[in-house]
Amino acid sequence: MAQVAAPIVLINLGIQAMGVVDTLMVGHLGGAAIAAVALGNFYFFNVSVFGIGLLFALDPVVAQAVGAGDHTAVARGVQRGLVLAVGVACLVMLALIPGEWVLGTLEQPPEVVKETAVYARRRLLGALPFFVFSVFRQTLQAMGPTRPIIAAALVANVVNVLVNWLLIYGNAGFPALGVEGSGYATAISMWVMAAVLMWLGWPLLRDTVRPWRRDVLERAPMLRMLRIGAPIGVQWFFESFAFGLTALFMGWIGTASLAGHEIALNMAAMTFMVPLGISGAAAAVVGRAIGRGDQAAAQRDALAAIVCGVGFMSISAVVFIFAPEWLATRYTTEAATVAVAVALIPLAGWFQVFDGLQAVTSGVLRGAGDTRVPAVLHMVAFWGIGIPLGYVLGFHTDWRERGFWLGLVAGLAAAAVLQSARVWKRLRAPLARVVVDP
Repeated sequence: MAQVAAPIVLINLGIQAMGVVDTLMVGHLGGAAIAAVALGNFYFFNVSVFGIGLLFALDPVVAQAVGAGDHTAVARGVQRGLVLAVGVACLVMLALIPGEWVLGTLEQPPEVVKETAVYARRRLLGALPFFVFSVFRQTLQAMGPTRPIIAAALVANVVNVLVNWLLIYGNAGFPALGVEGSGYATAISMWVMAAVLMWLGWPLLRDTVRPWRRDVLERAPMLRMLRIGAPIGVQWFFESFAFGLTALFMGWIGTASLAGHEIALNMAAMTFMVPLGISGAAAAVVGRAIGRGDQAAAQRDALAAIVCGVGFMSISAVVFIFAPEWLATRYTTEAATVAVAVALIPLAGWFQVFDGLQAVTSGVLRGAGDTRVPAVLHMVAFWGIGIPLGYVLGFHTDWRERGFWLGLVAGLAAAAVLQSARVWKRLRAPLARVVVDP
């Protein structure tokens, strides 16, 4: 499992590193710039997250088809994914245009609203390649080869750093655009990443894209694929917006609270890329095992994934708990922002283990084609437990920022327990392949 997951983890870290680099490189402009970029990434991700989850339908559809040796089903799945990617990208781009109105309605700090909205509109220029990249990435992960994805993420990160250096600070004769320049850099990097992946992965992807199949747009199979992907999108939305709503709460308190929150969350998101990568590996190998009718292998792979994910997050939790100040000052030395981050980073450490467990169990269930029940479990965990508790502790006690994060810890713990129980039940029952085209 570690061998299968390691490349996917590197891919996730590479993609997440773009946001981290953006935040680090604008950090020299002050806390307001950090808050603007972080809030802009939150805005982009939360309007995109349903579409990202929707495309994760490719995990069970393609992986199980690969395991069964059904090449026609693989091609149909990929082509339907591309159709969905174009539609989702158009909707996301429209949603990112009215940034000032959206952020103003959500009562975010006035000093960051304008730059956040501009950053988001520059990010929208990279929405289409981002979703196309997601389709081909999920396809290659389901097939097994991941080197083209790693190379694409690496090249994109180099481009992101270079263009950030040019456009944030105005080096080499380029205009100094600050936060706006960081948005351009990320959008350009998305185009580069998609292009490199298609170039390097084309020998494997060619037969999934050509010839274009007329039955791809048939209503019944497309609806079956949507019924697999939509619950994943809902599940991801419930979790993502729980964190996003916490960011909004922080914005109501002030810019320093928002910036400190985003620093802690930025680091937690970086470590989360490891169990998220293990989750992707679990979805692929469990899906392939089910496709070839090997339930015992699916059970072993699920257990191995859980051990790897929880084991890593236990180690990262120790670092977060014992070195919060050192970690916070890697981003900024602004005293008010650092104080908030130092208070929150140990709490990020405590929820690491739960976050790893719920991420990996989600991948196991996704590989089995079980997507509807996990969506309900996430809604209960985050919106029945986490957000209400965080709201009460944050606004009605002296814990303030820490209160919001304690709510997140509770929500993640509930999701981890509920989904672990679902995995136990699901993998003990007979498993059948997901078939989109009967």
